[in-house]
Amino acid sequence: MSKFKERLGKLSPKKRLYALETLPGHLAESVQGERLHQLLTDFDFIEAKLDAIGVQGLIEDYDLARVSDVLLSEGQAETLRLIQGAIRKSAHILDEDKKQLAGHLLGRLLDFEMPEIQATLEQAKQSKDSLWLRPLRGNLERANEGALRTLAGHTSYVNAVAIAPDGKTAISASHDRTLKIWEIDIGTELRTLIGHTGWVSAVAIAPDGKTTISASGDNTLKIWDTETGTEVRTLTGHTDSVNGVAIAPDGKTAISASHDRTLKIWDTESGTELRTLTGHSSHVSAVAIAPDGKVIVAM
Repeated sequence: MSKFKERLGKLSPKKRLYALETLPGHLAESVQGERLHQLLTDFDFIEAKLDAIGVQGLIEDYDLARVSDVLLSEGQAETLRLIQGAIRKSAHILDEDKKQLAGHLLGRLLDFEMPEIQATLEQAKQSKDSLWLRPLRGNLERANEGALRTLAGHTSYVNAVAIAPDGKTAISASHDRTLKIWEIDIGTELRTLIGHTGWVSAVAIAPDGKTTISASGDNTLKIWDTETGTEVRTLTGHTDSVNGVAIAPDGKTAISASHDRTLKIWDTESGTELRTLTGHSSHVSAVAIAPDGKVIVAM
């Protein structure tokens, strides 16, 4: 048992929660870099914070340590960056089962030979008081390699994704007939868009970020208010599944690509079909619009 865990155990539940919430911020504000580093490499703190506050609050503690005059060395900074990276990569698992913490840290960090990380992992090993399957070598994607984090929530495979112009949110389109809006920085699902009766194959976001258009296997497109998640209107006209959609740079028109071998140009404000483009001898899978809005490429 670490000194931190021993001290924490002597506090009332209210004071314990307050300490877990505020201590990292206090150490950062008072430029106590050494103590902050010790805290954020203490497995007992990591486990207690995760259990009481949740994974995102824990991840944000490591952001505090990025203040230039807090950390004492590049080695300490790298240690905290790796621990944070491991927690962030496993966030979707830890949100569901906090007891997976020790196994996931070992799986992602065991190959790093830095003394502080190995000390943290040794604490993780000792934290278990019952039989458990402990990895003897790194068996998960290493911290800060590959994907930064996983966004989990769809119940079937994801067909497409678009990132909003401000870079803060993303919208995914899934075979489960829904779209989901995500806050990218923290991986939080903000809302689910429900309305299609078939799989959602494609999604596009207007340049102003306020409007989203989805294409579906139910032969329709839907226009959504991105800020509220409300369905604005349904675009009908295709006679087979709609595979792709693109929005013109001016945000006023959209073009859809369909299994019915055609493309259609739509007025996004009224939902009116402006014209149908024919010429393909097989289904049209995708469509893109040039930056000047005057040229379309379809496949």
